[in-house]
Amino acid sequence: MGTREYEDERSARESRHGGARYIPVVQPAAAPSGPRRTERDEAHLRPAGSVRPVFEALLANVERVIQGKSDQVRLALLCLLAEGHLLIEDVPGVGKTSLAKAIARSISGSWHRIQFTPDLLPSDVIGVSVWNRGTAQFEFRPGGVFANVVLADEINRASPKTQSALLEAMEERQVTVDTHTYRLPPPFVVIATQNPIELEGTYPLPEAQLDRFLMRIPMGYPDRRAEVAILETQGAGRHAADDLGAVANADDIAAAAAGVTRVHVAPALAEYIVDLVEATRARADLLLGVSPRGALALQRAARALAASSGRDYAVPDDVRWLAPAVLEHRLILAPDAELHGVTQADIVRDVLARVPVPRAGG
Repeated sequence: MGTREYEDERSARESRHGGARYIPVVQPAAAPSGPRRTERDEAHLRPAGSVRPVFEALLANVERVIQGKSDQVRLALLCLLAEGHLLIEDVPGVGKTSLAKAIARSISGSWHRIQFTPDLLPSDVIGVSVWNRGTAQFEFRPGGVFANVVLADEINRASPKTQSALLEAMEERQVTVDTHTYRLPPPFVVIATQNPIELEGTYPLPEAQLDRFLMRIPMGYPDRRAEVAILETQGAGRHAADDLGAVANADDIAAAAAGVTRVHVAPALAEYIVDLVEATRARADLLLGVSPRGALALQRAARALAASSGRDYAVPDDVRWLAPAVLEHRLILAPDAELHGVTQADIVRDVLARVPVPRAGG
């Protein structure tokens, strides 16, 4: 293809994406399986009930590595199907990075790991324009964020300047460099980890970034039986995250996410979600309650949970089970509440206990 034809094709591609430049992601080679889907066409035809097989395949694969953490694995996969971003927070050595890697390995799309360190630069994350002496033009070199799954390990070890490089990518699925906007490949999810105990050499995530995570989940210690099983399987051929094979591709995840959006949310349930978030905004023990983005996140997560269970409608129990993971990290405690030992988890539990649950048929 000559230079003229290449430029014409690139201009046509950019016009189809609203003037933004689109950086394609090269997918790994896979065995042929019939005609290839085109531009997620089948995603818009897939019913919500067909989300369950994709979810269960991912769940079974990830649990080959992560033992005794069924709820955490389920929440992480629901976050993926809801097209949200996930923050895994806990002490060292409980499997945060292993969970993130297991999810990434279970999908045959592209994935990149970015190890966040104090000297990491924004250009390392989103990319940089480099001068090409041969063409006498600047060329864009994509950063690590250009992937279907991005593992941001120890995200709070990078400076606020570098952390903020993810803001546009997480909210709008695009990055802007030198006034040019580049679309990120769908599906796109950021799975970040951080250690809340060790504060030396770390930078707390700003509220604007925390609010962009659909969920924050703690890993917690495994129970006694699970920890004994972990010891017994060490060196005995137990699967590691790096050994997992893919059980779904990027098109499967995009199709499942599209199916999630067609789950029905009754007006009474939508009002219940609004009642929950409004209850956090009127509390004296909070400086900041849940934003409208948080209400949307809770609804998306409830739809994903319903679809993963084979239902095409969400129920109040979906909302109540997901509320801690979706809402807690969006709350800012008042100083007096912190002095009295009140936690964000206490606030969410109290709100769930106080706000009336809609009745069936209501």
